[in-house]
Amino acid sequence: MVAVDAGPARPGRPSLPDAADVVIVGGGVMGTSIAFHLAEAGVRRVVLLEQRELGSGSTSKAAGGVRANFSDELNIALGARSLEAFARFGERPGQEIDLHRVGYLFLLSTADQIALFEESTRLQNAAGQPTRMISPDEAAELAPIISPEGLLGACFSPADGHCTPESVVLGYATAARRLGATLITGCAVTDIDAQGNNITAVRTTRGTIRASTVICVAGAWSAGIGAMVGVDLPVTPLRRQIVVTEPIPRLPAGLPMTIDFSSTFYFHSEGPGLLVGMSDPEEEPGFHLDRTEDWLPRLTAAMEHRAPSLLDVGLASGWAGLYENTPDHNALIGEAPDVSRFLYATGFSGHGFLQGPAIGEIIRDLYLGRTPFVDVSPLAATRFRSANPRAEQNIV
Repeated sequence: MVAVDAGPARPGRPSLPDAADVVIVGGGVMGTSIAFHLAEAGVRRVVLLEQRELGSGSTSKAAGGVRANFSDELNIALGARSLEAFARFGERPGQEIDLHRVGYLFLLSTADQIALFEESTRLQNAAGQPTRMISPDEAAELAPIISPEGLLGACFSPADGHCTPESVVLGYATAARRLGATLITGCAVTDIDAQGNNITAVRTTRGTIRASTVICVAGAWSAGIGAMVGVDLPVTPLRRQIVVTEPIPRLPAGLPMTIDFSSTFYFHSEGPGLLVGMSDPEEEPGFHLDRTEDWLPRLTAAMEHRAPSLLDVGLASGWAGLYENTPDHNALIGEAPDVSRFLYATGFSGHGFLQGPAIGEIIRDLYLGRTPFVDVSPLAATRFRSANPRAEQNIV
């Protein structure tokens, strides 16, 4: 993590406590969710540190999709649990998040893709999700913007949708503070002290805080935090860009989050226009947060093939953010076996925001010595020592 000299505490901003029971590193959806769940469970002296502003990392740059449409049973469980929490977010923790359960629609062009989604649909149905395979014509009825040319089929999960990431962070942060947690922004972690394998303190740009537990949810910056205590967190930052179109007349109501699986081109409604994104195979790893136009010709080509009517729509705004990728595109969740106590939840490879509520529960339970609602031990960072990756396929 790059240290930013935040200077002394400003009026209205809490000062750094001398000590904490738990220090959470990272103030995105994961950090704020964990702070809320710990404080709600009665954990005292919970301190969250964020080097910039809450949600200013990957969370605020996310497309906002929420789903359980995955090929991995663990991700299905995490997504389903989080969907339940998002549906009740107005009651707990108490915040409007503009949730639109319009569904996720994956457009499929090859026999291999059909087979992949037929199998993942079977797994989702077994977990109680209403996902179903549909025809190209049915897909075009759900998303009239698309051209069904070349499609062999599609997969639709009607319980999924999208919401506003910044509102989710605000809801968790407000409730965490109300329950006694301390959230400090403009405070970068510079080192973690330990005696033997026991954590003793966290050093920051605003001073040192004594603590015996650190929870790393620093997203794309997690590898640097792990290295401070000798824990290998194989997370690589990769820029992804999003644009928002100008208003589109007669935009279909209830338009699902739509993904052309072959090209990774996707869109969903965003106010009177569309939020549009696509992965860039030529993007090089690194902390690149500037917007470029290099990827726009590839986006235009994908639009021309799958949604040609969008070529006549102007672009109003856009931004760049970071994916936090792992070698198998699955998260790292667990507690380090060789450092007491260093917990982590990172490397979500593009599906972190949507799993935030479930991860808050799980890290709370791991900290308290409880059994989480789902076994996350297969997602331990140590899985790469034995070359035992757990690949997620339903990602773009």
